[in-house]
Amino acid sequence: MSERFVSEAIQPVTETYDAARMATGEPGLPREFVWRGKTIRVASVRRSWRETGRCRHGSPEQYVRKHWYEIVTADHDTMKLYFDRQPRGGRHGARWWLFSIGESMNNQEP
Repeated sequence: MSERFVSEAIQPVTETYDAARMATGEPGLPREFVWRGKTIRVASVRRSWRETGRCRHGSPEQYVRKHWYEIVTADHDTMKLYFDRQPRGGRHGARWWLFSIGESMNNQEP
């Protein structure tokens, strides 16, 4: 299997957010999202982790910057997604990103 770097914003299908994750303070991982005009279904989550960083105002506290998810899609591709808690420059907009796709040799483009 190879991994292809993507780094593109995705559009979550809002009706599919995982409310159980939201109840624990995490972002609600969508069970479906749109990328390049195609709806992608999440079949399972392989693992999740958090990226932390120091306070940007000088305090010694650590804050969660990104929530990462490695997922398997309904098409059997592996993808890494992340939710950006504080988009750069205070932008409102894209918070969910497709970081990379791990594809089997059968699914790769020539």
